[in-house]
Amino acid sequence: MDELPAAGDVLDAAARIAGHVAVTPVLRSRALDVLAGCTLVFKAEHLQPGGAFKLRGATNAVRALDAEAAARGVVTHSSGNHGAALAIAAQAHGTPCHVVVPDNAVAAKLENMRRHGARLHPCPPTQAAREATCVQVQAETGATLVHPYADARVIAGQGTAALELLQQAGSLDAVVVPVGGGGLAAGTALALAAAAPDCRLVLAEPAGAADTARALAAGVRQTDFVPDTVCDGLRAVLGEPNFRILQAAGAEAAVVDDAATLAAMRLLWQELKQVVEPSSAIALAAVLAQPQRFAGLRVGVVLTGGNVDLEALPWRA
Repeated sequence: MDELPAAGDVLDAAARIAGHVAVTPVLRSRALDVLAGCTLVFKAEHLQPGGAFKLRGATNAVRALDAEAAARGVVTHSSGNHGAALAIAAQAHGTPCHVVVPDNAVAAKLENMRRHGARLHPCPPTQAAREATCVQVQAETGATLVHPYADARVIAGQGTAALELLQQAGSLDAVVVPVGGGGLAAGTALALAAAAPDCRLVLAEPAGAADTARALAAGVRQTDFVPDTVCDGLRAVLGEPNFRILQAAGAEAAVVDDAATLAAMRLLWQELKQVVEPSSAIALAAVLAQPQRFAGLRVGVVLTGGNVDLEALPWRA
């Protein structure tokens, strides 16, 4: 992608998707505030239809298509949440939807995509296989590719979550979001540039897939790694446009191990009474793991997804 989205594109996306996505609530917990040593404001994006923030970017992308492109359909590759979001957005717009899925995807997420009308195309669980299968489906169907995180329309749409959070919560000192491919992270950077330029952006990343932290430290993307993390939604390589946006925004990375993430997942269940997936809980884990970084601040935490396989909870015997 040659042209990067800008802060104004997030504002345009907010207008385009209004009425087509949920205005999700903000949640508070005094117990978690005490534990973290700061004021936490949770943006409950796991309560979006489809169970994840990704409905925002998918809806923006689908509703930006002209009639001819919409009739041919859309295609993407996804481990689950983006695929489900695109299926929901496409179904609401009368647009066919194809999703290339790794053959080790979480069963609950596969069922979520099917339930919303997506046609699934399994492939080996590698980035190269996902992209190659997408090209094949595009050639066969004429569908428009809606990349899960490097598409300008998707990035802008994802940024509307932070924009909405700022409108609901008021002034924040920092916003913490998970980072994998970087769609939400980059969109949040643009939203903060538009509405809260003094607010810090902290990216929560699993230690077993910490390419964003290494990229920001080295000044160049890190693409040669094999992800090893329970956070299945954060295993993607940081996108090239996403890296450029995050680098320009001065985003900070916070690397978290899986044990801390699973502990945060359980805390969110106990204290907020919310079931979120590990790829979402990592944002709270990042705050709890580095209390000195957030001490005394007002911190927005985006809870990104709640598509948990209840038959495979990590603390089940």
